[in-house]
Formats: sequence, structure tokens, C-alpha cells
Amino acid sequence: MKPNRVFVQLISIFLLLLTTYKAESQNALTPDSVWQKPWEGVPEYYRKWNYPDFKFPEKQSDWLKKRVEVKETLIKLLGDIPARPVKPEVRIISKEIKNGYTLEKFLINNEADCWIPGYLAIPSGIKGRVPVIVGLHGHSSSKENILGYNSNTAQDVTALLISHGYAVMAIDSYFNGERLGTGPAGEDERQQNGSDQEMSQFKINLWFGRSLWGMQLRDEQIALDYLVTRPEIDPEKIGAEGMSMGSTRAWWLAAIDDRIKAVVGVACFTRYKELIEQRQLKAHGIYYFVSGILNHFDTEAIMGLIAPRPFLVLTGDSDAGSPLEGMKVLEQKLDTVYSLYNKSDNFRSIIYKNTGHVYTDEMKTEMLYWFNTKLK
Repeated sequence: MKPNRVFVQLISIFLLLLTTYKAESQNALTPDSVWQKPWEGVPEYYRKWNYPDFKFPEKQSDWLKKRVEVKETLIKLLGDIPARPVKPEVRIISKEIKNGYTLEKFLINNEADCWIPGYLAIPSGIKGRVPVIVGLHGHSSSKENILGYNSNTAQDVTALLISHGYAVMAIDSYFNGERLGTGPAGEDERQQNGSDQEMSQFKINLWFGRSLWGMQLRDEQIALDYLVTRPEIDPEKIGAEGMSMGSTRAWWLAAIDDRIKAVVGVACFTRYKELIEQRQLKAHGIYYFVSGILNHFDTEAIMGLIAPRPFLVLTGDSDAGSPLEGMKVLEQKLDTVYSLYNKSDNFRSIIYKNTGHVYTDEMKTEMLYWFNTKLK
């Protein structure tokens, strides 16, 4: 028996209204409905732990001395990371003429555990060297997302940046994209969106006294080593941008590598103490947890290493991975360190109301404006 057409239409309308109501309800969430009171529900033992509160010196000269110590500590905490290749072995896999740019696909031998797959998009008809943006994809994503080559285009920035004269480079980070199935168990780990491979690569690196996060950053630096050899690229105008895991990679990379001249991070403007207070450790994958870091400092010290280079962060106030109170602390502390250089305008944080873990067109416009004014 066929269902009555009017009945089917009524059901369809009801479902549409229900979906709209749910979407509007989610969009209407206020920070108060997302965040709990600090430490609510956290067992008392953890509340008493000694969480660091890094304070920047009052004088630039004192900070410049302290900065050396912070950077050395940070690199040491990443673990016994193998030295990068002196001259990276690179294979150009393909070269295609696209709409407004040439797209090269490459592989770089990281001489540790894998070849790094990546893309380099160079604007057509360029004269001389051009600025370049390193696009860093999120967790369970890939370099294809930066290029807009799959259904999830939230992180797609290539066409926008190319149209404004930037080259774009993107690589697959560990346990993502073409690197699925290249962990210690090979093809057995290709499933589950890389979660099995993420865990096994975290474990095996831990056994060798290093962090998976340090190895991820090492790959980004190897990609930079290759990028600066390209005659089309201006090595003094390299920016980094990304969302989520890509955001975190962007500001960590800038902290340890001064070749990054400007940064835009979308989401993951995270301070660890407030993440614990809000019971949101679950909001981040295990890949970026670095042993011992809270024995020394919280993330303001890491981000402070970027100063006085331009640093823009774009974050939703209802993003579970970036507790609102933590963002407020970071804003105050980073304002302090940038003021030591008389470069307060080189740090900006925009917190979007009633917004979650997203990369919107409005954010992309802010990203582009930042690079146009601070890098180009």
C-alpha cells in the first residue's frame, strides 16, 4: 500500500521544521550554557595540582633572555626528535595547470618513517618571488581539504589565497590523508579515520623518547626546508594558517621556527589549565599532548615566542576545545608580551558569539585581510 502523498508532505514539513528548530537552538547557545563553573565535577585531587601561571617580564630585555630559555625548554620537551635531512629528497609526482595556478604534487623523504605527501600551488603569470601560505589541515582531514578537493570544504583557502597572489603549500600530517596505512601496523590501521594509527604512532614514539607532536612539527619544518629552495617563493614572506589541529600546528610551528612570519589560527586558542577546569581534555586528540609541559608553563609561553610577529586568532565562544575563560587569560598575557615590543597591533583575538568549532567565510575574510596587511 502506497503512503498518502499529503501525509508524506506533512511529515516532510514537520521534519524540516524540527531540523530548523534544532539548528536555531544550537546557534542560540550562550557561553553560559556551554561552560560549567570552574572545576565543577573535577575530583578534588586534580584541583590541588600545581598548574603553572607564566608571567612575562616587565622589560623587553628581560623577556629576550627568558625567551631563549622557554624555547630551549619547549624543544627539549618535544623529545629526542631525529635531526632533519640536510638536503631533503624530493620527488615531483605531477604538475597540472589549474584555473589561475600551477599545482604540483610532491613527496619528501623525512628519513624517519615515511615520505611526506604534499601540494604546492603557484599563481600563474608571476614575476619574481611571491609570498606563500602554509595551509595546515585539521584532525581527520587532509591536504585535499586545504585545496577544496573533497566534500568538506570548510578549510578550503587555496582559491581565495591564489586569487590574491599567494602561493599555497599543504602536506598530509601523520595519520591523515595519504599517510593512512603507513604507521607501525601498515594497512591494518587504515580504518577508523586514522584513530588506530594515531594511537600506535603516539605509543611507538613514546618508546623512543619523543612525542608524536614533535614528529608532526618536524615534518612541517622539513616542508619549509624544501619550500625555501623554490625560486618562485619569497622566503621572507611565509605565513601559516589552519583550523583546529591545523591552528595548533600553526602557532606551535611559528613558536619554534622563525621562518614563519605571520600566523592565523582558527579555533584551538587553548589554555590547558582551563581545559582541565572545564573537563574538556576529551576535546583534543592524544597526538599533541607533550610530556612534562605543565611542569614549566601553559600555552601563553609557547604563543609568546611568536611575538612580535603578527598573530591572529579566530575562535567561537562555544568551542569546547577552547574554554572561554582560558581565551581571556591568553588575550591578556599576549597583549602584555606584544606591548614589550611596542607591537600591540600585531596580536589580535576575535571571539565570535554563539559560535562553535567552525571556519566560516567571515573568518576567511579576516584571515586574508591579516595576511594582506601583515605579510604581503
